[in-house]
Amino acid sequence: MHSINPEDFRVKGKLDLSKIPTELSIETSKKEEETALDDIQKKLSAKQDAMYAHNRHAFLICLQGMDTSGKDSLIREVFKEFNPRGVVVHSFKTPNSTELEHDYLWRHYLALPEKGKFAVFNRTHYENVLVTRVHPEYILFENLPGIEKVSDITPQFWENRMEQINNFEKHIAQNGTTILKFYFHMSKDEQRKRLLKRLEQPEDQWKFSTGDLKERERWDDYMNYYEEAINKTNTDYAPWYVVPADDKGVARYIVAKTIWEKLESLSDIAEPTLDAKVKDNLQLYKDQLKG
Repeated sequence: MHSINPEDFRVKGKLDLSKIPTELSIETSKKEEETALDDIQKKLSAKQDAMYAHNRHAFLICLQGMDTSGKDSLIREVFKEFNPRGVVVHSFKTPNSTELEHDYLWRHYLALPEKGKFAVFNRTHYENVLVTRVHPEYILFENLPGIEKVSDITPQFWENRMEQINNFEKHIAQNGTTILKFYFHMSKDEQRKRLLKRLEQPEDQWKFSTGDLKERERWDDYMNYYEEAINKTNTDYAPWYVVPADDKGVARYIVAKTIWEKLESLSDIAEPTLDAKVKDNLQLYKDQLKG
């Protein structure tokens, strides 16, 4: 596990998802996966505290993938050692009436991390070029000028939206937010097994929706649009990582190690030091408190 290199999963050049494996060909036990993740969690926790105190950098972690690809459980496992004051998770669902009164990126701007903090987007602004491409009728709810019906949504509309997303990410990156984007690459057969497991285990049945089956029927469309979106929005300031997601333990470790290595590369992060005057009088303050 420790030999896994995050750079191997970073998108470089033109992406063809059909040629990317959904599972790593390494032999590892569940215990080894848990131990390796535990080691990374402890290091991330310590570094997060320093970043919070340093109060200059922010991290935006974007998680995208098909239903059951493991995003929710990854958040629980990777970030469980974080100080709660330093990480906020946002799960973006169908826009509500207030959100639809603004442009599609508005609610994502509101959820961006403060300095010193992590924000995790569980489903992200990319839903606006994924779900809406599979179901373009959703765009009509945005009440945009010049778009009265689905046929008004041209290929240029999607090109513009990709450019807008790139500009959004460039803006926040230039202002101190580190962006890491992860696509959980799961096989269609693995999704079938996980959906069946939900139906067969009473404690998990609440997670199942008939909508999952309808979206599954559009699998190929989703793969095409994911591939296009990743290719058009993979940048140096907001890179994409394609994570093999058939093995949840391995996927969690890849994400955690990627975040850790990026944090480590920010060499200016350090806990604040005491003012020289305060440091020189530490004994005096101790005596006052003891006396």
